[in-house]
Formats: sequence, structure tokens, C-alpha cells
Amino acid sequence: MPQLQDRLDTAAAVPAVVDLPTAATMLGIGRTLAYELVRTGRWPTPIIHIGRLIKVPKAALLELLRAA
Repeated sequence: MPQLQDRLDTAAAVPAVVDLPTAATMLGIGRTLAYELVRTGRWPTPIIHIGRLIKVPKAALLELLRAA
């Protein structure tokens, strides 16, 4: 599992809004779990629904990673 600093460094290189699989990777969890968390309302950051797409603001991910 990547260390926190590695995940923060990776996060700095991504766009302002990322797709859910990318966000899951940044948090160190799998894609399937990420979709399950969104489906059940337990995803830990705000999400943006654009039609069927699920986007996650990078700022919220960074905040969550720094709080860990």
C-alpha cells in the first residue's frame, strides 16, 4: 500500500476533478469498494454526478488524505 506522502505527491499531479477509480487509487482502496461506498452514501468526500459519471474534487481528497 502506498505511503501517505506518495499518495499526496500523486494527488498534486492530477486535475481539479478526478473520476472515481482515480480517487479510489489515491485513497488506497479498490474500484469496487469505491463504487459500493458511493452507492451506499458512505463515500468520505463530496462527489459530483454528471449523468452517469461520478467525479470527485481533488481538494476534498487532499483534505481527507492530510487528515489521515
